[in-house]
Amino acid sequence: MPIRIASRRRTTASLMAAFPGAEIIDVTSKAPEPWVRLSPFYPHGGIPVPFSEGLTSQSVEGIWQALKVFQDSDVDPARLAITTMKGLKRTVSRYGPVHGHRAGLHGDRLLPYETARRRIYLPAYRWILEHRVADLVELIRNKEDVVLLDYTTNGDVTDPSSPLSHAALIQLYVEGRWPSEDDAEVRGADGA
Repeated sequence: MPIRIASRRRTTASLMAAFPGAEIIDVTSKAPEPWVRLSPFYPHGGIPVPFSEGLTSQSVEGIWQALKVFQDSDVDPARLAITTMKGLKRTVSRYGPVHGHRAGLHGDRLLPYETARRRIYLPAYRWILEHRVADLVELIRNKEDVVLLDYTTNGDVTDPSSPLSHAALIQLYVEGRWPSEDDAEVRGADGA
């Protein structure tokens, strides 16, 4: 059962020509039900915030944006409560360059980008795959030929040149190739 990833920005005709016979499923925040539930913007609620015992978020994107630290702005806990899938993003044009992601809402360490992807984004997104959308993951797993649409197609945690594709993460999860949620920098910092 092949799973491929393609850009949502492509035309339907282009997708059908490139992937004849495949089922094409949009998994972005613009997708129809039930597939929109795979979007990191979707407000599932109760998602554990990494490095923040007892704290939860409505969405994975809320966690990612809440823990982001900019030159002119520290963490923003209000992002954890957003349920509208809008107003989640925090941008460099508004807050200045990103300095990293805080290791927890009240943490004293800033994690570099790749480490933040591994220790914040991956565990949060894996949690929803396992606890909120396991039914959809199973549907995808059982399809013959499927193309997942996302705005980005980067599935390489080590590639900072474009945002990480959650569609690619779904593919990796279904195929049993989930990226490591650990890395040498974090192990060294934690003393492990």
